[in-house]
Formats: sequence, C-alpha cells, structure tokens
Amino acid sequence: MRQLDLRKSAVDPGRGGGMSPSDRIWRERGLRSAVLAGDERAWQTLYEETFSPLAAYVRWRCAGLHDLEEEIIQDTWLVAVKRIRSFDPERGSFIYWLRGIASNLLRNEFRRRLRGEGREPSLNGRPSPLPSAEAVLAQRDQAEQVARVLAELPPKYETVLREKYLDQQSVAEIARDWQETPKAIESLLTRARQAFREAFRLTDQTTKNTQDTK
Repeated sequence: MRQLDLRKSAVDPGRGGGMSPSDRIWRERGLRSAVLAGDERAWQTLYEETFSPLAAYVRWRCAGLHDLEEEIIQDTWLVAVKRIRSFDPERGSFIYWLRGIASNLLRNEFRRRLRGEGREPSLNGRPSPLPSAEAVLAQRDQAEQVARVLAELPPKYETVLREKYLDQQSVAEIARDWQETPKAIESLLTRARQAFREAFRLTDQTTKNTQDTK
C-alpha cells in the first residue's frame, strides 16, 4: 500500500504541478480524505503549498486593489473550508479549485458593485479622500476597471492570459498542457487580448459617462 507523504509538494506555482497527474490525484485525494477525517496536519499541508500561488493569482486579478485582494484571499479560504468535501482531485488540482473559488468571488463582487450594492471605493478602509488625492482615486478607478474586465472575461480567455502573463509559461508549454498546437494557442491569446482591450474600452467609457452625470 502506498504511504501518503505530506512533505512532497505537488504544487509548482509557475507550472501548475511538479508531479505526474496520477501521483497528484492520488496524493490530493489522500489529503482530502485526511482533512475530512479531522487531520489538521493535512489542512496545514494544503494551506502552505497553495497560499503563495493563490495570493499571486488574486493579486493579478485584483490589479492593485489591495484591500479587495486581502478580502478575496480570506473569503476563498473560508469557502474552501466549508466546501472541501466537493473538491474532486480528478477534475483538477487543489490550487485550480481555489482559483475557481476566488474567480467566482471576484465576479460576484464586481457585479454587486455594478448594481450599486457593493461598497463605495475607499482607500485603506477609509472614505474617499479630499480632491487633493484625485490622482490616487483615478489610479484606483483604473485598477478596478482592469479587475472587473478580468472577472467578466470568458474562463478560457482568462486562463490563457493567466498562464501566459502570471505563470509566465511559453506558448509551447501552454500548447503542451492543453494538448493544442502552438498556432492554436497563439490564436487564442490574440482573441483573449482583443477581448480584454475591447471590454476595457467599454468599461472605461461607461465609467466616464457615469462620472459625467454626477
């Protein structure tokens, strides 16, 4: 019988995993079972292995909105604790599962803000500053636009942009992992970048129109 080794990490933040798929599935299935059985060491192992890559992903998605970044990281772990039973290693690694939770939280947050139900923009938890800080607010508004666009992109576009620009994978590496040709990945990246630019342009125009009506 194979023995579960809690010391051997399955996670490589830049490449999505250092084990073979079968070894990664076997190990994460064992960790999940241990967590459900109340093994705190198993939770600690999952947490320590995935905290940094999760934080890097959320930081990228939040585009400089540090207060939102901290909130999403915390909420992602809270959701993960509640839903660990639904984690299925055969459908993807633990870090990809966490990224999915964070992505959904961000998407819901920006939709609330668009409906006017979210929190008003603030800096470090304080109300918006005096006009002398307009440059800071403008920078924050742009960061929120970037984060909002990333939250609304189709999952395939968001994923390929993340792997290219956050994980810094080459086109050839992405093509290998996706079992696609490099030409297909290049085409996908082109469409994803175009979709981002167009969505950002529309979001920017909407923001300006909203400001002009105030």
